[in-house]
Amino acid sequence: MASEFTFPSLDWLQAVREVFNTTDMYRGAGSGRCDCVVGLKIEGAVFIVEFEGFGCTGVRQANEAELENVDFYLDMPYELWKSMLENISANNHAIGEFTLNTLDLGMEQGIAHSKHEDQYRQDLFVRYNQTMQFFFDASHRISTTFEEIVAS
Repeated sequence: MASEFTFPSLDWLQAVREVFNTTDMYRGAGSGRCDCVVGLKIEGAVFIVEFEGFGCTGVRQANEAELENVDFYLDMPYELWKSMLENISANNHAIGEFTLNTLDLGMEQGIAHSKHEDQYRQDLFVRYNQTMQFFFDASHRISTTFEEIVAS
């Protein structure tokens, strides 16, 4: 039986990264080359995901202060992350209201943010959102369990 990975966790992100980097349909995802550093904020957890060229070059756990060093970060309540990933699992990719682009446009403050108020870097979300979507869509190929993080 395949391993189960708990969301959110570094192990889960590493498993998604492995699928993303080794599955041809995700190669050159979105607009081709993707060069950006993305933060993920999931309740009390923070992760950094790095993209370079045609792949995801690294994932790591971080802290809130490290969001100062990313191009942009995605911030959604845990339940919304969970709903998005369940939608991806059920459909093999996000559909309807659960795509990153739709989530960003549908929320008053959006889901893509910047700690440094650098609009150029934050706009990389618009340029690369399809690559980010393909990254999360790759999660349909791993077995995911969910564990809500309690903010301290």
